[in-house]
Amino acid sequence: MNHNILKQVILEQIDIIQSAKIVERDYVFEDNVNYILVGLRRAGKSTQLYKIARELVERGCDWSQMIYINFEDDRLLGFTKDDFNDIIETAHELSDAKEIYYFFDEIQIIDGWEHFARRMADQKKHTYITGSNAKMLSSEMEKVLGGRYLSKMIMPFSLSEALEYRKIAHDEKALLTTAKSAKIRKGCEDYIASGGFPEAQLLKNKRDYIKSVYEKVLLGDIIEREKVNNKMALRLMMKKIAETVMREISFNTLAGNVKASGVRTSTDAMIDYSSYAENAYLIFRNRNYVSKFAEKESTPRFYFYDNGILSLFLTNKSSALLENAVAVYLRRGFGDEVYYFRSAKTGVDIDFFLPEEKCAIQVAYSIETAGDREIKSLISLAKKTEGIQRLIIVTSEEERMITEDGVTIEVVPAFRFLLGCPGKKFCIR
Repeated sequence: MNHNILKQVILEQIDIIQSAKIVERDYVFEDNVNYILVGLRRAGKSTQLYKIARELVERGCDWSQMIYINFEDDRLLGFTKDDFNDIIETAHELSDAKEIYYFFDEIQIIDGWEHFARRMADQKKHTYITGSNAKMLSSEMEKVLGGRYLSKMIMPFSLSEALEYRKIAHDEKALLTTAKSAKIRKGCEDYIASGGFPEAQLLKNKRDYIKSVYEKVLLGDIIEREKVNNKMALRLMMKKIAETVMREISFNTLAGNVKASGVRTSTDAMIDYSSYAENAYLIFRNRNYVSKFAEKESTPRFYFYDNGILSLFLTNKSSALLENAVAVYLRRGFGDEVYYFRSAKTGVDIDFFLPEEKCAIQVAYSIETAGDREIKSLISLAKKTEGIQRLIIVTSEEERMITEDGVTIEVVPAFRFLLGCPGKKFCIR
């Protein structure tokens, strides 16, 4: 690889890092540890690398020690695994320092990257990597990398981060102030409607930006990389999944829904395509806690990692967007340990169940108009399941306590639930 081109890419990237706007987020990185950051495109992975680089300079390093390569740069078209050594050589041409810090953005584009990453770690070089595909954390990669990197998933902004970015105060004092509380509620409405992509927060036309991100993921990270031939079946599958947020769907049903639209597909294709979408961090699945293993895997409930992308498919679906926002919040805190709880035998149907927390959560846009099912299922779960300690209904606005048949249920408005734990705000733990 031409070293002058590499120098140009590195030096121009330093200018970008120096001028970037960085918002404090809820991610902590240990010193002298190599990291792989993964997650949905435009969720803020690169910005986290910028933050690490700027902090290193603030602690006394020189900018010449920061070697940042974005492998999506068009000047690097044709780059292969055989060119990685040129980066090391170029780095030493730019800096005489003993310690050099390497930042590799979207490295999964280069086939064979994992072997280079392992060599960097074995040679005790400071290395930070980002990627937009969950395969980077697969068991195969774990074997190659052998625990040499810590992984961290970077998600789009939480509600707290989105409010912080927009300079909307949201501490306990602000929640108690009428005018400031109104801004928080409006900010929450916007967040649920448009999601948490950092660069979309201050845009007037968020939808066009979000659509461009979705198309980039669909076309680049799924169709091109996974070599999907039946593009229409994939697009229809994503639409059908969006339309079934809030309820489980089998892959057989998903295939049938796509076929009903006049497009040929199969159950196996739906399994593969949904896996591709999960690997690209478009969607994730919750499983039924009380199902047998085979049914757990074959009949999931799907949610989208960002409400903005879900909103592209929906019209007047405020209930689905609210439930998806709750699902994302729980995913952020509890990962795969979030389930739904649906038992045909007992009639219990719970939106979210956290077994380790002994907590069950329902979502109802309004309990005044649509809360009977949620209340009855929570009471039934409490009566029939030993050890349940907390029952919650998340609503759009309502807030109160319900005590019925000896069971207490907390009704929590979305803005309190999604703001998490600080102060006296809602907290699961």
